[in-house]
Amino acid sequence: MPKIKTNRSAAKRFKKTGTGKFVYRKSHASHILTKKTTKRKRSLRKGHIIDKANVKEIKLLLPNG
Repeated sequence: MPKIKTNRSAAKRFKKTGTGKFVYRKSHASHILTKKTTKRKRSLRKGHIIDKANVKEIKLLLPNG
């Protein structure tokens, strides 16, 4: 039986928390920040948790956590 491989692009984007949830960073926070509001930039700073509908798909991409 071959080893199960981790999807490397998903491994760079998602991280598993201690409780088993998946955290990701939001996009659009790297450049052209002058036209974005302070509130919008502040919300982009935080890590966000993957919603329940997509957890199954992420688990397939990251079988080893």
